Amino acid sequence: MAGTAKRFAVVCLGLMTLLCGSSWGQSSTDLQKVISQLNSAAAKFQSAQADFSWDQLVAVVQDHDVQTGTIYFERKKGLTEVLADLRQDNGQDAPKKVLFDGSEAKFYEPAIKQLTRIQAGANRAQWESFLTLGFGGSGSDLQANWKVSLQGTEPMDGVTVAKLDLVPLQKNVADMFSHVTIWVDPARGVSYKQVFYQPSGDLRTATYKNIRYNSPIPADVFELKLPKDVNVVMR
Repeated sequence: MAGTAKRFAVVCLGLMTLLCGSSWGQSSTDLQKVISQLNSAAAKFQSAQADFSWDQLVAVVQDHDVQTGTIYFERKKGLTEVLADLRQDNGQDAPKKVLFDGSEAKFYEPAIKQLTRIQAGANRAQWESFLTLGFGGSGSDLQANWKVSLQGTEPMDGVTVAKLDLVPLQKNVADMFSHVTIWVDPARGVSYKQVFYQPSGDLRTATYKNIRYNSPIPADVFELKLPKDVNVVMR
């Protein structure tokens, strides 16, 4: 359970060839252009779906824990709901669901019929900024929570993405991640890859494929179908 709780915390408080001519040292004008593009994209963002792979590397033993599934984002009345439908852990079936509905995070483990709930409270805006990192978040919100630097552009799945390095401004986030690098399509506001660098040297790499942008998502996707005898744990 300790490993599950750690992954849940990372998800909640969190649930990468350069193009010719691009460079690591980009000007502030280039960065501001990307920020402006993300602001425009955020205004048009309605939803996104993608198949994901989350690879947690424990540096000391060079051990990988790889989770795969599908993730959904949908903006409703100014709030963004996020549902991660995890299906496999290291190639073995291990269904789990992580839902953030704007007010709390819910982690459902059907194998043991347990639902873990964490209230966002006063941290709601910070949680949403973290969970929507590179998915529908505005450039202004990004700069409000991170020190942002542009490290160039790259081709990824036929799209030119901006490579942004983010250093957290909040201490509680910095305690978990020294910095985060994201590869984001600024025109649509969707991420293709993210790497979270932990102070311990561990890495969490998220990659997203088959991205569906502003396509309708069935309403029941964001509904957790729970058995009557589910065990609820509050944190």
